[in-house]
Amino acid sequence: MKVVIVGGGIGGLTTALMLHQAGIEVQVYESVPEVKPAGVGINLLPHAVKRLAGLGLPQDLYDVAIPTETLTFFNKFGQQIWSEPRGLGAGYRWPQFSIHRGELQVILHKTAVARLGQENVRTGHHFENYENRADGIVAQFRDTANQRLVQVKADVLIGADGIHSTVRERIHPGEGPPVWSGIVMWRATTEMEPFMGGRAMIMAGTPPHKFVCYPISTEAEKQGRSLVNWIADIRVGGPSPYKREDWSQRANMETVLKYFEGWKFDWLDIPTLVSKATTVWEYPLMDREPFARWTDGRATLLGDAAHPMYPMGSNGSSQAILDAEAITAALLAEPGVEKALERYESERRPATAGVVLANRQSGPERVMKLADDLAPQGFDDIDKVIPHAERQSIADDYKRLAGFDIATVNAD
Repeated sequence: MKVVIVGGGIGGLTTALMLHQAGIEVQVYESVPEVKPAGVGINLLPHAVKRLAGLGLPQDLYDVAIPTETLTFFNKFGQQIWSEPRGLGAGYRWPQFSIHRGELQVILHKTAVARLGQENVRTGHHFENYENRADGIVAQFRDTANQRLVQVKADVLIGADGIHSTVRERIHPGEGPPVWSGIVMWRATTEMEPFMGGRAMIMAGTPPHKFVCYPISTEAEKQGRSLVNWIADIRVGGPSPYKREDWSQRANMETVLKYFEGWKFDWLDIPTLVSKATTVWEYPLMDREPFARWTDGRATLLGDAAHPMYPMGSNGSSQAILDAEAITAALLAEPGVEKALERYESERRPATAGVVLANRQSGPERVMKLADDLAPQGFDDIDKVIPHAERQSIADDYKRLAGFDIATVNAD
């Protein structure tokens, strides 16, 4: 069997490494001519780290990522709503990592080149189309160095080419624009003094007016500092001013600051954190309706190409890694490609659709909205506003839905 993967991001490279480990021939084709650290911070939850551990990667992650120890929700006055341990401190056998997305991609890319060979991890090849045939599938790529058309025959084609997936456009032509939430996100990194012990993730406010931040670099930690990834969400409403999901637009820092004046708390000075950022990026918060199918013959989708979702619950990359495991297992278990892809899709499409829809309701962050609805002027005792058992239930329900409740992760 030979598998061709379109896209050398986190999902595509993880899938390639898992397929290779399982003894399946695999090639990766990535559009960009050179893989460089790009993007912003992400979280890898224990169920995803477990899968990466199976590829022999944990030490590489420890070298660059922060093992997140706590997650704490606050209201807009800086009052604590909910706090819980994360990763090893919560009893998982694997940590939760906060890491720069680009750092993780570089780790995966270098590992893939070392194990698969450079000839099987090709950059500068833009996917154009595919053709299902009786004896396989033929993918067409444009070599961006010389504009030559390259045709590759395989048994399976996996579109792991992200939220703007060209493979998805072929499977779902005319799918239309993404679903606009009415929320704009601003993202950046700031180097600063550590807060709350240096390994905490915090969320403050309420989902339409929210601030999230967490440290992402062990290099800064060695110097007694924190490189903090932060996200500011504001509901602006109205018709979408964006034609598509756009992650490359720079923003004016003053635009962000005006929404967070006065958010100076004992545990963090948010206006100072924002003002010390070097570059702020603006993102429209968008997703797409869950698809009725991912597969067309021998072509299928994976990761953001299959299930674009709001970045709630720190769960997007982790879901792509679960996809990688599922498609590898299906290709090993089933005698035919069509049955294997049917098995993969029947397992992962309903599961990820549930996460997409839950994230539209703010995922585990809905406890912040509930606190704001019930106590808009703040509170003296959160237990009198939302009982501990209810807050625990909100946290536990999302973990079960997304597949990282502790019993499941430690047992499977």
